[in-house]
Amino acid sequence: MFILVINCGSSSAKYQLFDIVRRRALARGVVERIGYAGAHMKQQAPGKTVSRNVSCPDHYVAIRLIVDALTDKKHGVIKDKSEIRGIGHRVVHGGEEFKASTVITPEVMRSVEKYSELAPLHNPPSLLGIRACAKILKGVPQVAVFDTSFHQTMPSEAFLYGLPFRLYKKYGIRRYGFHGTSHRFVAEEAPKVLKRPAKGLKIVTCHLGNGCSMAAVMDGKSVDTTMGFTPLEGLMMGTRSGDLDPAVVFFLMEKEKLSPDQISAILNKESGILGVSGVSNDMRDVLAASRGRGAAASRARLALDMFIYRIEKYIGAYQAAMGGLDAVIFTAGIGENNPWLIKRIEKDMRGVVSKKTRFLVIPTNEELLIARDTYRIVRSA
Repeated sequence: MFILVINCGSSSAKYQLFDIVRRRALARGVVERIGYAGAHMKQQAPGKTVSRNVSCPDHYVAIRLIVDALTDKKHGVIKDKSEIRGIGHRVVHGGEEFKASTVITPEVMRSVEKYSELAPLHNPPSLLGIRACAKILKGVPQVAVFDTSFHQTMPSEAFLYGLPFRLYKKYGIRRYGFHGTSHRFVAEEAPKVLKRPAKGLKIVTCHLGNGCSMAAVMDGKSVDTTMGFTPLEGLMMGTRSGDLDPAVVFFLMEKEKLSPDQISAILNKESGILGVSGVSNDMRDVLAASRGRGAAASRARLALDMFIYRIEKYIGAYQAAMGGLDAVIFTAGIGENNPWLIKRIEKDMRGVVSKKTRFLVIPTNEELLIARDTYRIVRSA
């Protein structure tokens, strides 16, 4: 069975086509700069890589280009679009309503639209992709896989903030957590690597990319996570500040005469590793700069130290919350490609965690998880 996985952003549409029975991707690609001049499409398949400029005014055209590329006589990987038996969509926010992946119905779409208020940059493009697929691949069942679903097992003491309870009831202000598909994928792979059942296993999963988050996982279920009401809370990230005294926001708005949009831009796009180092939000650039001399190198090292300190602080906190720790799992761009980072964190934490605690790298594969869920739900429908 062939499953198409779609991940729509505001100006991009990433995709992979899976032969789910054989657990392999037949093709992967992206349409970029949707709605802009210079739109570009790239598709990669074994021995068949295509890269070309395209005219792509909207997401409907992007999905049509994707289907055309997959079925192209020369560069495609399937003969006809009828071979696609299910479509899985990454949807960032499902609020408290969706605790698992689900078949997309008109009611589900209305809910996703409702939660666009909480994820204005992410949910609307997902809806555009869903609607386009419904027209171009008419009749093919579609499944929504939510980033927030994995964290819906958190207890109330972990997800609630110390605000008046009426604000939670009225506006849904709480910790939702994100990167759920990545955390869930590595949490499901960890028992296989550790050769232990998920039941009784206490692990911390660290998704470290340009966006970063950690999760405390007991018995295969998320019991806490670093990201909160939005993806801004928690670890220091590529361009996001992470944890911050809320009063700093009011202070800066007053002193710098900033609007809400301006302070949001500072916290989300100008802070984190980029803001502290003054070099880049890319770990490779900051690491290279840290090896030099002078003030610039000192700031780069400071950014690295701050980044690592916060990871270690949460490992300790989550160990306390779970009453033990069997493994720390690192994944995503930074987590998978910087062995020096894992070695340093393991060395720093050895006096804190048990000697039996293992520090592992498990590559994430969010698209495969989405394809699995889609296959399972479509097959049982």
